[in-house]
Amino acid sequence: MGQITVEKNAGGIEGLCVITPTVHGDTRGYFMETYNQKDMEEAGLTMTFVQDNQSCSTKGVLRGLHFQKQFPQGKLVRVIRGKVFDVAVDLREGSETYRKWFGIELSEENKKQFYIPEGFAHGFLVLSDVAEFCYKCTDFYHPGDEGGLAWNDPEIGVKWPGVVGEYTGTASAEGYQMEDGTKLVMSEKDQVWGGICHFSV
Repeated sequence: MGQITVEKNAGGIEGLCVITPTVHGDTRGYFMETYNQKDMEEAGLTMTFVQDNQSCSTKGVLRGLHFQKQFPQGKLVRVIRGKVFDVAVDLREGSETYRKWFGIELSEENKKQFYIPEGFAHGFLVLSDVAEFCYKCTDFYHPGDEGGLAWNDPEIGVKWPGVVGEYTGTASAEGYQMEDGTKLVMSEKDQVWGGICHFSV
């Protein structure tokens, strides 16, 4: 018996999947399967994962929007502590939803997983005081192959929850903050990516 339910083509974008595991709880706590190859294949998800990653970030940290150029990765992402807003942007040439984005809240409470296939940019914003983020990848990380898009590109128009500030033409986090006053925290690299009008693989 399958232990997951799968919402395919999330946000009307072909390939994006929201996966909800069956959680078995009692007075001791809970148990769930976080990955079962047979269940995934029965749902039509036949990808093979080769690398698992985990990160820990504090509130206001924004990572993204990232992709690999020559070695694109599919990612199965989830949160084991805290809460994030996770975003995928369709960069597939010829796709009917090219440039369209979809975002979903992932948390330790809802235990949802989000599958993002190859050909998408990906990023997330930490909404809780601390968040631990886990993801499985269909290809290895290749240093030097990473590309990115400006997280605040108005042509994409991602609506990051709780973020206030005014776009000044760059990906700089300066002038942005969360509604509670928490400053956005980003890597230097993520603050210099260009908009989608400059995108090329």
